[in-house]
Amino acid sequence: MSNLDETSSDARSEFLSVMTERGFVQQCTDLAGLDSVLLAGPATGFVGFDATARSLHVGHLLSLMALRWFARTGNRAIALMGGATTLVGDPSFRNSARPMLTPAQVGNNIGAISAQVRRVLGHGANVTVADNAEWLGKVGFIDFLRDVGAHFTVPRMLAMESVRSRLDDGLTMLEFAYMMLQSADFVELARREGCVLQMGGSDQWGNICNGIDLARRTDGRTLFGLTTPLLETASGVKMGKTANGAVWLDADMLSPWEFWQFWRNVDDADVPRFLRLFTELPMPEVGRLSALGGSEVNEAKKALATAVTAIVHGEAAARLAAERAFALFAEGQSAEVTHTVEAPDGIGIVDLLLEVGFASTKGEARRLIQGRGVRIAGRTVEDDREMLASSPGIEIAAGKRRKALVAIG
Repeated sequence: MSNLDETSSDARSEFLSVMTERGFVQQCTDLAGLDSVLLAGPATGFVGFDATARSLHVGHLLSLMALRWFARTGNRAIALMGGATTLVGDPSFRNSARPMLTPAQVGNNIGAISAQVRRVLGHGANVTVADNAEWLGKVGFIDFLRDVGAHFTVPRMLAMESVRSRLDDGLTMLEFAYMMLQSADFVELARREGCVLQMGGSDQWGNICNGIDLARRTDGRTLFGLTTPLLETASGVKMGKTANGAVWLDADMLSPWEFWQFWRNVDDADVPRFLRLFTELPMPEVGRLSALGGSEVNEAKKALATAVTAIVHGEAAARLAAERAFALFAEGQSAEVTHTVEAPDGIGIVDLLLEVGFASTKGEARRLIQGRGVRIAGRTVEDDREMLASSPGIEIAAGKRRKALVAIG
């Protein structure tokens, strides 16, 4: 394993220069060796995504950004969908088994996730979306045991932290076999596509190393692994998680406006790191924005929110979200959440008006609504029985002057 501090000075390829400068590298099996391969010409690398939901979330975005940079620096990027492995479930650092999905559910999820991945990575000739069901779904059980299982020992598998941590919780044989399936993916992509690099979050380090070892044992190939850090915010919350749940990349599950607001409202201390990792702003501009303090940090937050939203949802959606924020709050005022309402199951519009102080009684709130004087996210509220779901930031206005940005959850 190469430690970043020990070998970063040797990294000269454009991709690894970007990765090290912007803080993407947590671990690499051989940073100098990978650098040599990249310098010799375009290489092929992949990141795997299991389709456990119909959307990826912000927690996946760091790996997606690494793969995006890989393609943008002239290499071939493969986003591997887990059509087969999702049916098994990765036990890594989980305290319970994943819910079992049907093949139809997995297929639907893959369709939605593939579209999200394409939006982030682009549609260039050097970007491929693949599905491991193409090979794992066809292999026979006995053949798999002979070709792959023979290279794994039970003591070694039990020594992995991701396995040990689940032994007392009833780790199933299905999940126990997951690491062999993921290892087979790396070998198969090496054989089919000449793939030399697998990237992923640091929780995937063991699985990635197993694939490298399997390729060495079976084919005599030298492959490489690189992991990105698992991020926590300055407040200690796992990146991508909020009080209201995951920050989804699917516009139907979280609107571009709400996505923009998530980034606009990050902790001041997280802004410099997030600018490096989740945007493609030039490093001099990242440095300038990172140096802003006091109320000026809002400029950096808006730049962050707009840049990330543009990558995930497109330039038009990002521009519209920024314009809505400007329209909601007069120039010079804060566009941060002004009220937080504890209502995990949602809240009625009448009660919300009371919570934010736009009405002092329910009767007054109903009269405001009946007079068509209340707007939610720019639309006029017509039903005083309307319920509002949890949201990291939703705009509410009463009349011409009373405006608020409310977090519900």
